[in-house]
Amino acid sequence: MTLFLFDDVQARSWEPFVLTRPVGELLFGCVLLRQRAERAWRLPCAGHVAGPSLAGFEEDGAPPVVELPQDRSALRILVNSRAVLTPATLPGPDVGATLLTDGGVAGWVLPVGAPSPPPSALDDPAAWADAPPPTQVGGFLLTTPWELVDRNGARIRDDAATSELHEASPSEVTRMGDGRVLLGPDAAIESGVVVDARDGPVILDGSARAEGPARIVGPLYVGRESVVLGGTVARSSIGRRCLVRGEVADSVLTGFCNKAHDGYLGHALLGRWINLGALTTNSDLKNTYGRVRVELSTGLVDTERLKIGCFLGDYVRTGIGTLLNTGAVVGAGSNLFSGQMPPKYVPPFSWGAGVELTEHRLERFLETARRMQERRGQLLTESMAAMLATAWSGSAELRKSRGVRP
Repeated sequence: MTLFLFDDVQARSWEPFVLTRPVGELLFGCVLLRQRAERAWRLPCAGHVAGPSLAGFEEDGAPPVVELPQDRSALRILVNSRAVLTPATLPGPDVGATLLTDGGVAGWVLPVGAPSPPPSALDDPAAWADAPPPTQVGGFLLTTPWELVDRNGARIRDDAATSELHEASPSEVTRMGDGRVLLGPDAAIESGVVVDARDGPVILDGSARAEGPARIVGPLYVGRESVVLGGTVARSSIGRRCLVRGEVADSVLTGFCNKAHDGYLGHALLGRWINLGALTTNSDLKNTYGRVRVELSTGLVDTERLKIGCFLGDYVRTGIGTLLNTGAVVGAGSNLFSGQMPPKYVPPFSWGAGVELTEHRLERFLETARRMQERRGQLLTESMAAMLATAWSGSAELRKSRGVRP
């Protein structure tokens, strides 16, 4: 049996993340969406079907981006990367099935000899006329990046309920509330840290650490080797090897993010390899208390929400004192500085102060990315560098249309 995740048209609209990563490699709760599918099916993911522009995607532990599998000699499971499925409701692999859940078609189970769906069905799963018989399963389909943030706290609670991590004893932590406090191997909560578990669990994965003085508030997940350096970190998911300080609330940091200084980050979704300069702050509430509209490359979208923070693509960096507007979208590879507020939509690979943006030179960007990863003991591989170069050239017209100077 082989498991594949695919990004449909709706998933591929998840700016600014999908330019440089499959949606399945975003964090949700305590694990990536891809890992959630692997756990549900008890199978390793063989690849992401995410379009040719992501060919060469390569990260530690992640499967590659592949073409749609056509081999009929094995049983194939194709799951929408936006799907969050309930394992106990999934069908056995002995018969073909179209998986229906809250929101639509979540994927297919294709037995030996069954054809793979046409490319048009991967764009719109409901459009496959010859799909296997429908089977209702538990779960849902995420629709937007901000829904991923909205539902993150509930997902942490569900993950904690089935976690096998060590339950901290009352003597180990200063705590409030009856929520679970879970520690992975070599995780530590130092003296001077208040753990507020009144509204949900607090989870520190393997080798994670919370340093005093700090307040950590559940539902909260702190990933492997990440460190809370101080401040208040609440109702968030902090991915692997992040440094976090200041005020962080209701946010998701996918991994390898550095927010090591004071500043506010709220209702935000961050990709990987992001560095926020000291006192970088985002707004997550309009001073009119009106609904937030997010600007994408395709136009304005009404989120129907009052609280929306920022969405930062991979490899975004900000200088000290950078201010980000409510619902700001910053494209991958951008470098913002000077403390001036940039536009609400910053095209990928932009460089500059405020609204005065120029194109981030590819060679300069890649050299910085290499240095950044080396500092964390990681390697920017040649295939990943080539994929980033494709993203840079593929977004050139978008930068031009938005007035970014070459």
